[in-house]
Amino acid sequence: MARYTSEKTTLYAPAKRSLGQNFLSDQNIIETIVGILGEITDRSIVEIGPGRGALTRPLLERGANLTVIELDDALAALLEKEFATEAKFACRKANVLDVDIAEISSSETIIIGNLPYYISTAIIRHLINYREHFKLLVLMLQREVADRIAAKPGESDRGFLTVLVEQYLTVSREFDVPPGAFTPRPKVWSSIVSLEPRNDTISDGVSFEKLVSAAFAQKRKTILNNLKNYNSDSAEILSKAAIDSKRRAETLSRDEWIDLFEAFRKAKEA
Repeated sequence: MARYTSEKTTLYAPAKRSLGQNFLSDQNIIETIVGILGEITDRSIVEIGPGRGALTRPLLERGANLTVIELDDALAALLEKEFATEAKFACRKANVLDVDIAEISSSETIIIGNLPYYISTAIIRHLINYREHFKLLVLMLQREVADRIAAKPGESDRGFLTVLVEQYLTVSREFDVPPGAFTPRPKVWSSIVSLEPRNDTISDGVSFEKLVSAAFAQKRKTILNNLKNYNSDSAEILSKAAIDSKRRAETLSRDEWIDLFEAFRKAKEA
């Protein structure tokens, strides 16, 4: 695997605390992340938050058709100048939350990004809405967020975000990244996760989110106590779904959530 020097892979612009900027600078980590993607010659790739271009250059050098989305005006200008002669490079100066991902991707697109930690959850939820327009997500997240989205039934980290993500995506933990891999150095560890769209998902995502949100309203309460305000017949519906009403929402598996959602749907239609 080719190696890249920091002078070659990064541009300079001061980090802005207001945008949660911590720029990846460890070359071994950069190589490992790009390696996760496999063969990318002529592959459509969207990079969220390219920053100083640490991942941008190796992606282009490996032949990717790359579109980057950068919110910072100064960084976007630097990137456009640096890669002006690259025929396979395009820059969108925008907040990714305002971008119609379907306009710049397809079902075979890989989306990669070092997400600003303060809006990572919002970005993940935004990307879920476009799950038919990418093949793989490879994201750098705060380790605590990665713990949440990968939590198993019964684990304390399991919550609304976990259930939402696992409904639509399969999650794979790749590796953890220490604070020293960034400039400036953050106070927390990070994690690389890979997420692939699932085919076996429910059709009514809005209703599903409302149910899950209600079930986790007060995490330490039983699922019945949380769902009483959601539906007055919750006890009977839980019984029909073969779910003990004394359990907490964090203990339910993906299949049980689907069964519970279907039980509420049928009760509503009855």
